[in-house]
Amino acid sequence: MESSKFVTAVLHQFAESLGNAIDAKDPYTSSHSEEVAEVSHTLALSMGMSPREADIIHVAGHLHDIGKIGVPDSVLIKKGPLNAGEWQAVRKHPLVGADILRPVAALSSLGIVGMVLHHHERFDGTGYPSRLKGAAIPIGARIIALADSLSAMLQDRPYRATKGFDAACEEIVRCSGKQFDPSVVSAFEKSAGKILSTMSLLSSPGKK
Repeated sequence: MESSKFVTAVLHQFAESLGNAIDAKDPYTSSHSEEVAEVSHTLALSMGMSPREADIIHVAGHLHDIGKIGVPDSVLIKKGPLNAGEWQAVRKHPLVGADILRPVAALSSLGIVGMVLHHHERFDGTGYPSRLKGAAIPIGARIIALADSLSAMLQDRPYRATKGFDAACEEIVRCSGKQFDPSVVSAFEKSAGKILSTMSLLSSPGKK
């Protein structure tokens, strides 16, 4: 049991370090991976998952964008809309991320590779890379998808201004059943106050 806890702790530290490295590539996404990890953990617990299950999803949240290491910096920091070729490069990042993580046996066996691979699937089946639909999408990926979108909406990006938390909440509810799993949206609505507090803490100058 102690050995299992040690492995989990090391995986989390490893995942957090890699997430920080990816965020450092893009000046517009400071703390993004940490926000996604923390929101995903809160959502998982709100949905009734065990602490261990929530911890696994938390690790996957840190790692969800690791594939962006293969996206050219010129694309990540481009101001204005991306062209078709640039979008194609960005959309490869879940595949690249899964390929990077797959050799780590623990990440594969815990389902983390699958969560990273499928975090841009949409509940209605129009996402990527596999156009999975509904329950065919790993539950961890469905949770991370919402957390990822929330964090992105709350941060300035070169192609659009930030949204306020209330506006982001409205957008998430509007996309329930289309982009997001309705059960994850329901958990988000129940835990929105806690999530707002967490994200405010993460964005404060004195965090950590």
